[in-house]
Amino acid sequence: MPAFFLIVIALVAFYLGYKFYSRYLAEKVYALDPNFVTPAHELRDGVDFVPTHKHVLLGHHFTSVAGAAPIVGPAIAVYWGWLPALTWVVLGTIFAAGVHDFGSIVVSARNRGQNIGTLSGKVISARASTLFLLIIFFLLTLVNAVFGVVMAILFMKNPGAVIPALIVIPIAIFIGQWAYRLGRSIIIPSIVGLLILYVAIPVGQAYPIYVDGLAEAVGLSVRTTWIILIFAYTWIASRLPVWVLLQPRDYINGQQLLVALVVIFAGVLVGWDKITAPAVNDVAAGSPHWFPYLFITVACGAISGFHSMVASGTTSKQLGNETEARFVGYGGALGEGALALAAILACTAGLGAAGDWNTAYADFGAASGGALGHFVDGTGHFLSNLGIPATLGATFAAVVVITFAGTTMDTGVRLQRYILEEISELAGIKALAGRVNVLTTLAVLVPLGLALVPGGDGKGFAFGRLWTLFGTTNQLTAGLALSVIGVWVLARNRNPLAALIPLVFLLVMTTWALILNLFDFFAKGDYLLLVMDAAIFILAAWLAVEAFTAFNRERHNASQAQPAER
Repeated sequence: MPAFFLIVIALVAFYLGYKFYSRYLAEKVYALDPNFVTPAHELRDGVDFVPTHKHVLLGHHFTSVAGAAPIVGPAIAVYWGWLPALTWVVLGTIFAAGVHDFGSIVVSARNRGQNIGTLSGKVISARASTLFLLIIFFLLTLVNAVFGVVMAILFMKNPGAVIPALIVIPIAIFIGQWAYRLGRSIIIPSIVGLLILYVAIPVGQAYPIYVDGLAEAVGLSVRTTWIILIFAYTWIASRLPVWVLLQPRDYINGQQLLVALVVIFAGVLVGWDKITAPAVNDVAAGSPHWFPYLFITVACGAISGFHSMVASGTTSKQLGNETEARFVGYGGALGEGALALAAILACTAGLGAAGDWNTAYADFGAASGGALGHFVDGTGHFLSNLGIPATLGATFAAVVVITFAGTTMDTGVRLQRYILEEISELAGIKALAGRVNVLTTLAVLVPLGLALVPGGDGKGFAFGRLWTLFGTTNQLTAGLALSVIGVWVLARNRNPLAALIPLVFLLVMTTWALILNLFDFFAKGDYLLLVMDAAIFILAAWLAVEAFTAFNRERHNASQAQPAER
């Protein structure tokens, strides 16, 4: 089948989802109010609470939630065939991610920009809040650690990507000053900045950057040196006001993604590449079954709990008008779906003939280990259809992945600082109250320490072993966020089914996968992961009880009286 047909089908479905379903959510489920004073105005501080133009905020939200995950998950999932992966990406984006991301922004904005963990204490119960904060802390630590490792590996494999990835920083700072200090439009300078970034790609190829000399001088491995440098950067970036670096850089990255998608889709059209992967693959013996593992493997790009942390952590604090939550939240989910679509195409139509695909996806281990490489190679092939050398195209793809992962880390470390502050308040640790530098240092050191723990077949303990638990933990977090959204909607006498249906689906899939993992870890004698998986399973059961109790309570209350809005 020509790959371009899949582009048309998916994009038409996304368009209809935005036009009709997101409007239904905005009017009937979330009841957006254009006169509501958002936290960005009510609590404006020029650092975290900053009213932001919706296009800039979309760039921040989208690139923060995107990272490398909507690429990696689908690039692995096509191992089961392109049909189940594409179906889950399209339906999950429209009916699950859109509801989840959009709703997380609205509920947070209606509660002074509080994060979804704190909100669960108000909406569901104090026990749920404790559960949520623990899960969020673990998830953020894991994401920041793994993304640090992934970026280090990409810099090592693509030294030509270092200069273009670095040059974005001074460009973004200049644009931030231009827009915030002078009140000028961000559009033209950001386009110029994007052009400079593209010019820097061949420059980077001509002058690749290595840190081998530095690593040798300090007595560390090259990867460890890169990881430390990356975390040092995130400490600085996450301490700056959002308008200085985060917003303008994310806006540039948002444009970069749009260009990347256009170029990839144009390359597919011009080359008229055919899907060489099977619709449903006859997988090797011993491979995990796509049901339920597909729904755990593809999180970002369908639905991901990490998005609720960003939506309620930084995005809701920058929302200028409540009605813009639809554009930012639902629109960001569609952007992720489009990126996941590009990853599916790159890994099913961009790797060459069917024999090449069978070699690349010989077993689940090959699919998992080579996911990013398959995306980079496939994207390079599509760009070669447009006359762009494949090596230059591969560097282009690597720059996209690195800059997106860096954006996610900046936001992730900032979010971890917020969570640490809230946990310290709950624990009564007054010494950390208002100590932003100390909290930021802790938010960096915890994932940095995890990233440097050895093991995992050379990938490190976090990436090589703990990442196995990311899918279930992340989807459990999404279930928690949907339960908060659903209870909040029900408390206002509105129909909660839009949140309830994906909540039940995620709970069933996550629980099922957790049970299968328990047997698998036990059979392999991996008792560390066995214990951690069992703990997540207990938390999932706890969530189900808490959510059921809260829904029953609000259903009873809603039948008697109309509660206050907040």
